[in-house]
Amino acid sequence: MTRPARTVLAGLDTVRLDVEDLYRDLHRHPELGLREHRTARKAADALRDCGYEVTEGIGGTGVIGVLANGDGPVVMARADMDALPVRERTGLPYASTATATDGDGDEQPVMHACGHDVHVACLIGCARLMAGRRDAWRGTFVALFQPSEEGGNGAEAMIDDGLTAKSPRPDVVLAQHVLPYPAGYVGTRTGSFLSAADSLRVTVHGRGAHGSMPQAAVDPVVAAAMIVVRLQTVVSRELAATTAAVVTVGSIHAGSGPNVIPDRAVIELNVRTYDDATRTHVLDAIERIVRAECEASRSPEPPEIERIASFPPTVNDEEPTRRVADAFAAYFGEDAHTVEPQTASEDMSEIPRAFGAPFTYWAIGGTDPERYAEAVRNGTVSEDIPVNHSAGFAPVVQPTLDTGIAALTVAALAWLGD
Repeated sequence: MTRPARTVLAGLDTVRLDVEDLYRDLHRHPELGLREHRTARKAADALRDCGYEVTEGIGGTGVIGVLANGDGPVVMARADMDALPVRERTGLPYASTATATDGDGDEQPVMHACGHDVHVACLIGCARLMAGRRDAWRGTFVALFQPSEEGGNGAEAMIDDGLTAKSPRPDVVLAQHVLPYPAGYVGTRTGSFLSAADSLRVTVHGRGAHGSMPQAAVDPVVAAAMIVVRLQTVVSRELAATTAAVVTVGSIHAGSGPNVIPDRAVIELNVRTYDDATRTHVLDAIERIVRAECEASRSPEPPEIERIASFPPTVNDEEPTRRVADAFAAYFGEDAHTVEPQTASEDMSEIPRAFGAPFTYWAIGGTDPERYAEAVRNGTVSEDIPVNHSAGFAPVVQPTLDTGIAALTVAALAWLGD
């Protein structure tokens, strides 16, 4: 570990309890995407308290804090803030009982089921450490708190609201995510790390009729069924066996009764890919299959194909990833690993792309190490370890928070401490 990292991280004991309290508070009060007003206020207040120049309300609820400390590189570290419409079943004393209304006015439960409360708490801890030992580094540190990662539109909202004019241009952008690995674990990866994700809604048009008179109908249920079957061949027959991709049909809706042929069917599907060429091929294949099956079924109108959500692939740049991996190896020792590619998706890479800056994104563990080790011994990791987006996902407070704070700090000082 470098001398600046040793110097700055010596202050970890002074922020630990406050960060733990903040984490529990954030977990107890989750907020959905673009409604993170309380969370954003907490982040902004914490940054101001330690001397950052703060800008709030970027893209609605986004926050940046800038700490200029002489000549040197500009390092941006990003944390996402939003929660999910999930009812918490962790049994924690600080479990969420929060609710919110959806677009239809219906009440729904809200939970930090993906660990964004960990991300916010760790970045605030790192920001406080960096502010407390400015004698140990030179340059500019930017802490960015992003809304609505789960919706895939938070980074874009900040960019559209002038983020690049409101922040110094970073020389590198850093981010991390807590995953169901043992707490204390850190994992880096050069190249493809998180998949691209595209969600599509396909509307197949038919001609309705009585179920006893199919000759008078164009049955969209049959056309939709043929589309679903044919889509299974995109990955298995159009891509090389070494090319990773997933096509999942998650929803199909048609009709209102057993004896009525409806006039349309709606299919919703999700695509995961790791590079632009594969992504383009799969999306083109889906459109080709949908249109061909509708034509074969004599649909009276062309199908409607809408992209309802989209996340870019997260592909780590080589040089910053190598630099961070080396810094992690020096600080974390045997707890520093190479992480496997994940089929989860993120919109974080839109931010460095807007600035024209390189980036690296890594994983930290959040599962109790003893529980994880026992699950490995029993071969029950997939059954016994709650994963992100599940009602039981609950990162242990420590050493998860210490690891996340240290990882952000060590990574930032790989530039600012030179």
